[in-house]
Amino acid sequence: MRLDKFLQTSRIVKRRTVATELCNRGRVEVNDRPAKAGRALIVGDTVSLSFGSDGRLVCRVLDLPTRGIRKEEAAGLYEVVIDTRAGPQQVG
Repeated sequence: MRLDKFLQTSRIVKRRTVATELCNRGRVEVNDRPAKAGRALIVGDTVSLSFGSDGRLVCRVLDLPTRGIRKEEAAGLYEVVIDTRAGPQQVG
């Protein structure tokens, strides 16, 4: 499955055009290498998205759907490894 399609199907980004734009700007890496929107993903790949000053999201691909999926099933396609978008976590 194409990287931009996976990002949209998994609901990590809302629209495929946004996913493509992130790739074109060099803000998406797969397995620690810059990736284009058309890059084919496989199960086990690590996808890293940089949102600039808004943080970073790193996730591992768990499944690649062959058809459209429901919103409730989307979170099962990936596992979050690092998520710094919400800022530092507070202890206490």
